Amino acid sequence: MKKQQIAIVGAGPAGLAAALYLHRAGHEVKLLERFAAPSPVGSGLILQPTGLTVLDDLGLFDRIASLGSRIDRLYGADALSGRAVLDVRYSALKGGRYGIAVHRAALFELLYQAVLQERIDIETNVNAISMQAGNGRAWLMTDTGRSIGTFDLVIDASGSRSRLKRFAIHPCEPAPLAYGAFWTSLKWHGQGFDERSLLQRYRKAGVMIGVLPIGRTDPAGDPMAAFFWSTKPDEADALRAAGIESWKDRVFSLWPECSVYTDQIGGFDDMTLARYGHHTLAMPVGRRLAVIGDAAHSTSPQLGQGANMALLDARALAHALTTSMELDAALSAYAASRRAHVRGFQALSRAFTPFYQSDSTVLPFARDWVVPTVARVPPAPQLLASMVSGTLIDPFRPIGLREKAWI
Repeated sequence: MKKQQIAIVGAGPAGLAAALYLHRAGHEVKLLERFAAPSPVGSGLILQPTGLTVLDDLGLFDRIASLGSRIDRLYGADALSGRAVLDVRYSALKGGRYGIAVHRAALFELLYQAVLQERIDIETNVNAISMQAGNGRAWLMTDTGRSIGTFDLVIDASGSRSRLKRFAIHPCEPAPLAYGAFWTSLKWHGQGFDERSLLQRYRKAGVMIGVLPIGRTDPAGDPMAAFFWSTKPDEADALRAAGIESWKDRVFSLWPECSVYTDQIGGFDDMTLARYGHHTLAMPVGRRLAVIGDAAHSTSPQLGQGANMALLDARALAHALTTSMELDAALSAYAASRRAHVRGFQALSRAFTPFYQSDSTVLPFARDWVVPTVARVPPAPQLLASMVSGTLIDPFRPIGLREKAWI
C-alpha cells in the first residue's frame, strides 16, 4: 500500500504503539491528544506474554523489563479461612513464559519517549468528537468546532469513552459493571508479600483486596506496589462517609499484613475510584476508520488483558496495512485478524467476573470449594495459565507475529 496520511486519536498505549508501527512502515502519522500534555491514567497492570511480545517486536522489551517486576504466579485466598481459591502459575506452560507488572506511568513513558525520539507529529489540546468521510478522505471535528484533516485513515485509540467509535459499523457503548475498585500506588513492602506474585484476598464476591508489585517508574525510583480494594462505585460515598479509619479497620480484619500499605493512605483522595464497563464492537472499523484498544473492547480487569489487547490491536492494524493493497481490504483484514482472540477473551472475562465481583452467594461458594479442586487436575492448570497469559486463543499468527522466545 502506498504511503497513507493517518490521524491517531489518543496517546495511550494503543495509540502510541500504533504510531510507532505506522511511522516505521513509512506512513505520515499525526497523533492527536485531548490533554495539554499526554499522561497515563491508573496504577498498575500486568503485561502478559502477548503484550510483551509486541513490545519486544517494537524493540522495547529490555527497557520495560528493567523497570517492571517479573510475575510468576497469581494467588488468591479466602480472607477468613486462608483457603487457597486461586493459584495460577505461568510455569504450568512450556516455554518459560511470565508476566511483567508495571506502573502505567512506566509503560506510557516508554512508548511516549520512543514516539518523541522518532519525531512523530503530536498535537495536544485536541478533543476530537466527530468525523466525516467523503471523496476518498476523512477529517475530524473538535469540541470547539475546529476541523482537522484531511486524512486517508483515522485511528480511534481514545479509550472506552470514545466519541468516535459511534462511526464504526454496528457501534455500541459499554454496559456499566456493578463493581469497580479503589486503586493506588504505594511504596513496596516485601514482608509478608511475594515480589513475583499478584496476591489477593476475597470475602465472598463482594470484597477483593489485591497487592501487585509493579517495579519502578524510573530506574532511580523506589519499588512500588499497586494496592486495590473492590467496591461498588454506588457505595463509594458511604465508604467515604464512614471515614478512612473505618475502612482501614475493615482491611485489617481481612488481611492484617496490609497495614504496611494502608498506613501510607491518608484518605480516600489518595486513591482513584475505577469504574468498569463491558462492550465489544462487532466490527472495529468504519468508513476510513479503525478502532483499537479500549475504544473497541472494554471489560473488567479480572483477566488483566486490557493493555495487552491494545498493543495487539496496534500490531494487527499495522500488519493489515502492510499486507493489503487497498485500505478497505486492510480494514477488513484487521477486524478479521483480531475477531477470535478479542471475542474469546471478552466472553471469558464476562463469565469469570461474577465469581470475583458480584452479589452472588452461589458463585463464590463454587469458586472457593469446587474450582480449587478441579483446577489442580490437568489440563486445568495449563488452561488457566493460558487464559492469564492471553494465549488460550492464538493472537500471534493472525497478525503476522511470532511469540517472543522466553528462554
